[in-house]
Amino acid sequence: MLASSFVLLKGIGQHSERRLWQEGVLDWTSFIRSPTLPGISSTKKEWYDRELATAQLRLEEGDAHFFGACLKSREHWRLFETFRPRTLYLDIETTGMSAREGHVTVVGLYRNGHMTSLVRGETLTEDRLHAELEQTDLFITFFGSGFDIPYLQAKFPRLNFKKPHFDLCFAARRLGLQGGLKRIEQDMHITRETDVMGLDGWEAVRLWHQWCAGNEAARDLLLRYNAADTQNLEPLAARLYDQMVARFGPSSVGFPPTRSQKPIEVAP
Repeated sequence: MLASSFVLLKGIGQHSERRLWQEGVLDWTSFIRSPTLPGISSTKKEWYDRELATAQLRLEEGDAHFFGACLKSREHWRLFETFRPRTLYLDIETTGMSAREGHVTVVGLYRNGHMTSLVRGETLTEDRLHAELEQTDLFITFFGSGFDIPYLQAKFPRLNFKKPHFDLCFAARRLGLQGGLKRIEQDMHITRETDVMGLDGWEAVRLWHQWCAGNEAARDLLLRYNAADTQNLEPLAARLYDQMVARFGPSSVGFPPTRSQKPIEVAP
């Protein structure tokens, strides 16, 4: 989908992008190879060609930051297929108060099938989070742009979140899906273990306080709840991405999106 995206060009919006697809210009290569294009002057065409040639090079280099800067945040979903191997799924739990008065209790991080739970007073440090984030090209959260990331930035100011961010909450809204994470999981037939079904963020606050009072079982349940929140972002992202491609990609005008670019390989 990324190589079929023209909205990264200045002056090209979704309407113009769809018009290009309707003309059979389905990717950057076909754009560059076309001598002329309706509605685009020769001068602007030459400039766009140079911009797309640069984009092709940056794509080959796996430069996610470049595309995060070129694309509006609502279009960062287009990066998912290409940068999936270096995607980090993130979800936090807190003490239930504002970032000014409260604390982050658990940070769940899921990457390439591996779950990491960072716990306040144990493994949750700014240095550890920094190390995890440096391995990341794309963040995926559910309403993380409104809660998780601002909260983390307030508590850990040195962290760098200036990377592409696919917020599933807003993708779901664009697709007409309503409700929070658990409701949308149900709509998408994504399941959870029985013991964490029905739990929510406020229950996570209660479990944290129970653990602080000496209840070890509460700690275990809290971590499993957070892990479910975090790990379920992966299948949800894949399904929402496919629906976004169908609704907003070339297939919406009768053409399949370009799939010539392989996902970026994970560095050893």
